[in-house]
Amino acid sequence: MTVALTPHQLLETHFGFREFLEGQEDVVNAIVEGHDALVIMPTGGGKSLCYQLPALALEGITVVISPLIALMKDQVDSLLEKKIPATFINSSLGQSEMNERIDAMVRGEYRLVYIAPERFKSERFVQALAPLSIALFAVDEAHCISQWGHDFRPDYIRLKWALKDLGQPQVMALTATATPEVREDIIEQLGLGKFGRQPPSVFVSGFARHNLTLGMTSAKGRAEKLARIVEFAHQLKTGIVYCATRKNVEKVAAHLKGEKIPCVAYHAGLTDDQRTKAQTKFMNGDCGVAVATNAFGMGIDRADLRFVIHYDIPGSIEAYYQEAGRAGRDGEPSRCEVLYNYADVRTQEFFIEGANPSRAVIANLYQVLRRLGSRGPIEMSIAEIAELVPATKNSMAVGSALYLLERANFIQREYRQGSRTYTTRLVDPIKPLDELPIDFVRLDKKHERDFAKLHRMIEYADHHGCRHHFILQYFGDTETGEGCTVCDNCLAKADSAARFPTDEETVAIQKALSCVARVDGRFGRGRIAQCLVGSRSKEVLDTGLDRLSTYGLLKDLGEDYVWGLLNTLIRTGCLAVSSGQYPTLSLTELGGDIMRKQQRIPMVLPEIKAKPRPSSRAKKVATTRRDEPADYDEKLFDALRAWRRDKATAMGNVPAYIIFPDRTLQELARVKPQSVAELLEVRGIGPAKARQFGKETLAMIKPFGKP
Repeated sequence: MTVALTPHQLLETHFGFREFLEGQEDVVNAIVEGHDALVIMPTGGGKSLCYQLPALALEGITVVISPLIALMKDQVDSLLEKKIPATFINSSLGQSEMNERIDAMVRGEYRLVYIAPERFKSERFVQALAPLSIALFAVDEAHCISQWGHDFRPDYIRLKWALKDLGQPQVMALTATATPEVREDIIEQLGLGKFGRQPPSVFVSGFARHNLTLGMTSAKGRAEKLARIVEFAHQLKTGIVYCATRKNVEKVAAHLKGEKIPCVAYHAGLTDDQRTKAQTKFMNGDCGVAVATNAFGMGIDRADLRFVIHYDIPGSIEAYYQEAGRAGRDGEPSRCEVLYNYADVRTQEFFIEGANPSRAVIANLYQVLRRLGSRGPIEMSIAEIAELVPATKNSMAVGSALYLLERANFIQREYRQGSRTYTTRLVDPIKPLDELPIDFVRLDKKHERDFAKLHRMIEYADHHGCRHHFILQYFGDTETGEGCTVCDNCLAKADSAARFPTDEETVAIQKALSCVARVDGRFGRGRIAQCLVGSRSKEVLDTGLDRLSTYGLLKDLGEDYVWGLLNTLIRTGCLAVSSGQYPTLSLTELGGDIMRKQQRIPMVLPEIKAKPRPSSRAKKVATTRRDEPADYDEKLFDALRAWRRDKATAMGNVPAYIIFPDRTLQELARVKPQSVAELLEVRGIGPAKARQFGKETLAMIKPFGKP
């Protein structure tokens, strides 16, 4: 008999880690125990392992929804290297190869399958997946499903309908940034905790990124912006420059190349092959700088990025912080700067108008489609249709309106394989616009909220207080302090606040300097801070920093204080920072004198809080334990298992869980459904499973009577 491994054993056996990263273990345990979950974890926090590891413990296939083709391939290649059977399904595959992989899924040959969200446009594709035994449906970049979020994608909306056909499997949603409002919408859209299940577990990891220096530069025009980018690239070497438009990407990339700075350009106007080559070149370290639109970055796992610059102001705090958070994933100091010119706001206003079509745009498009559709299927691109819609110059708005009319069942659009276009048909009977289920009030509110998000971003740009505090307050993190030592505003105010340390502060300074002395110039600010607060992160444990005598000495003071203290010691010349891509810290002669209490100097010191913030980055906001189905008929359960075993053998020795996992059999033995309708209420049984196994299942249950 095979003994099931614990999550810790799976972690070491398959991933080679001794410990979970902070925040991961609670998430993994919740998933293994059967909870639906929403996971808000910062970029670099280890979201992928939160579904990859449970996939090895659960009965059935784990389906991962991911929006980026290159990310899928990287993740699958990494899993295959670990001997974990995995594959992906996206537009890079031909139909025959896609069918082969689906057949292999039915045979239970994979533990994880990554699928692009646009695949779910095809009803045929969903029907092909329906017979599968899906243990976990993991939705990455889950903020894309919320119309209140910063990166709404219509393809994600289809997921909630697909889940019904797939038997409402266990669901987890993951994202790096989401306000409380967006979190609630994700839970609602994906039905987390519904269909007879307990309320979902919600995990929120700390948004604080102490190693990021946040800044804002007022730039009068293009020349000043380009000069600033060149300065960053020469000084910091590796990073991303985000631009709002393709045109700006091309301009910035051309300028950098003219300055002999190697870079890649990335935007949606390039071919799939061009984008893949650009991303591969950047990820392999063959090029230090990427200039890109916001399409670039989802799943980017390059840890050594020392800067992120926004050439144009982002449309929201969520978008900004997610993109800025791609800097410094190795925990070392990095710079994040917005090159701000108020004239750039107009670009974001154009995008908001495009994402939120007015009633007039929708009504005019409705009339155009009725006229065109009366002659049969419409074979036109969105841009071609937009040219026929009166009183609109924004083709984005027409694209958004087409989606709304499709969702209202006025039209049907079929995704053309290998193409960016659709075949559009009117749905009979054709209804008047006023009878279509389009919530114009809700659309108007979203329009207002998107502009409100932009205005909050403008407030951030004009803010004269602590930028870190502004952002953390925005995301509902009320435990943050009022100031920092790693944003442009706080640094500007610090010069006039120097004083001599108190006795308590002197002891903290000695401990910090002693830790730097013991690592002997081998580590940077991030690792030393983690050591001093007693972090159990992989990087600390793998390098043996947890075995130093200084490990955890400043744990009671918290991460905020330790980062501020190290920054102070660097500015006052007590610590030296090496040059190069991976800067390390070392003790100076002055630092040694202060450590030994041979000298005392005034410093700008962070405030010691009475109740310090815990060092752990993970905060579990809400959780509900979900036990196994209670009081089920054990004799019926045993009979169903025997039937399942025989059925699996008859189907060619497929894994038993491909038919039904144990959890579904337990639920069947508890509720004892007597009809197909009741059978479909059981979690894990969708229409396809009911058609395939329903008759035999009901026949097995009937002799055992009703519950």
